[in-house]
Amino acid sequence: MFGINKRVITIIFGFLALAFLVGATILFALQGGGNLSGNRSQGPTVMWVNGRPVSELELARIQSRDPLLSSNPQGLMKPLLDTFFLEQVILTKAVQQDSSRIRVSGGEVRKALDDLKQRAGATTKEQYDQLLNQIGYTDSQLRDELRDSLKVQKRVEEIQKKATPTPEEVKFYFDLNKASYKTEDRVKARQIVVDDKKLADDLYAQLKAGADFVELAKKNSKVAADQGGALGAETGKSEPGFVTRVIFPSEVADAVFKLKQGGLTAPIASGGRYYIVKVEEFKPGGDPNFEEVKDRVAEDVKKIKGDQALEAYLLELRKKTQVRFAENTTYKYENPVVAKVGESEIKLPELTQLVFTNQQIPQLIQQGLGDLAVQFFMPQALEQLITREILVSEAKKINQPFVGARDQIAREVQAYHTKDITVTDEEVRKYYAENPASFTIPASAEVKGVSFKKEDEAKAKAFREAALKGGKLEDLAKANGGTVTDYGKVNPGTLPPVANRLVFLTKGNFPKGPLGEVSEVVKLDDGSFQVLIVNNRVAEKLKPFEEVADQAREQVLAQKRSKAAQSWVAELRKQTKVENNLNKVLAEITPKETKPASSNPGSGQQTPAQSSPQNKAPAQPKQENPTLPSKP
Repeated sequence: MFGINKRVITIIFGFLALAFLVGATILFALQGGGNLSGNRSQGPTVMWVNGRPVSELELARIQSRDPLLSSNPQGLMKPLLDTFFLEQVILTKAVQQDSSRIRVSGGEVRKALDDLKQRAGATTKEQYDQLLNQIGYTDSQLRDELRDSLKVQKRVEEIQKKATPTPEEVKFYFDLNKASYKTEDRVKARQIVVDDKKLADDLYAQLKAGADFVELAKKNSKVAADQGGALGAETGKSEPGFVTRVIFPSEVADAVFKLKQGGLTAPIASGGRYYIVKVEEFKPGGDPNFEEVKDRVAEDVKKIKGDQALEAYLLELRKKTQVRFAENTTYKYENPVVAKVGESEIKLPELTQLVFTNQQIPQLIQQGLGDLAVQFFMPQALEQLITREILVSEAKKINQPFVGARDQIAREVQAYHTKDITVTDEEVRKYYAENPASFTIPASAEVKGVSFKKEDEAKAKAFREAALKGGKLEDLAKANGGTVTDYGKVNPGTLPPVANRLVFLTKGNFPKGPLGEVSEVVKLDDGSFQVLIVNNRVAEKLKPFEEVADQAREQVLAQKRSKAAQSWVAELRKQTKVENNLNKVLAEITPKETKPASSNPGSGQQTPAQSSPQNKAPAQPKQENPTLPSKP
């Protein structure tokens, strides 16, 4: 709810949702979900987190606002989704309890409340009263919830701020991630942008003859005229600064960045406008010097190390959290070990976090395919966790200053292992020859369509004849009962099927008139008619090797390193003692009323039981202190 960076959403198991960590109480309250803090809890108690009760009604309110959690799961999906849900609630409770000592001022609460009112559209007293009534809170209770959420936020920030990287960590991170700090080619340039081709050609002729670019830009440019067309200039100033390709339309950038010695481009058409660019200075990109980017790297590493500290804090907090479940509850919390990797354990709650935060899973469950989702995604997710454990363990053996949460460490150790891999010029040229699509500028055109009803073929033909003679397109269309659709600048595959075939798959051009190329009258699939107006048609073009050599080299290097990393991980997997208990665990937690389908024990895959709508989960016995696996 409040301003915690989304990167920290991945702090526990890599996938805990933000709503369960910071501001969960208010988020659910605004959605009508009731409170999470327990102030207004009613009904029987489901569990105690460090001795504090969590009621059935409280959990039900939270679940009711989430389609996945409120899907009334049956069979095997019941204990899996219950475990997923309860684990998040347990952790949230633990964090809230641990944050209780944090001080929050009345002013901070007032500001948070004002922000909340603004977002909820409750700016008047009457609207605020309606909001309170809607979520079932008094003003005092809402302020208490906000205070608790602010405490959590402050606790998280407190932990992250204490994580200060060493110079060795900063330098090591830079050495592994140089490509992230590589500078792009840049130019100092001015531009003149106009809407008329004839004017653009006239201005270009004047510039070739020695006219002053700044003066022509001030008098004619539709963009930055008051700055003499200067790109990258500071507000109120007319001296251009260095800019990258991203500031230009792609076809303009292609022409501009060929002028490595400076110079002037001819008028370039793009998006209905015409660009003339004068390059005053070209600065090539390349690998950065550490000293030049040291401060930026240090800031990045500080954030990454903050995530590492936060993950460690949450794992340790969860490990110490005491949880006790009531005897007669319909919720099923399961905490068995699904895999052992050396001396480390991976438990079911960790696996459920990875599986059920996959965006495809809720869709499959809502379609009644929940068992299928478990069958395919759960083994894959477990393999990801096993691989991560192996790589984190390997990072410790290497004894280098890796930083980051476990997922980050797993990536960094692979980068370290493949850092000395290089590519040859021959490999780069071969890749360029075998992958022309990666280096081809697609065909493009600016297209407008004029559509006519099924009974108006004659009007469509009359419009086409008029369009070939010239006039204002909108007026010609209106006079003949047509409707204009401006598709803009398009590439193959982006237009409707019939129009795409006409523009990009038909050989030759259409007859040309003052408005541009004018197609024949075509009949669409629904029986209506359409005429296309096409301008600035450009055929696809393979970029010369010299122009894309660096790009091709990076792609070949990335492929070689990825392949080497995969082979290395496979070898590590062979050397590591891995015990995969997933099939056994799923069979054990499947409710007795359903029968697990057969599976291949040696494959690591399983087919979960087919659920029955009549299934009811048995009562959950007491469980004392179910915990996460120890930090590897």
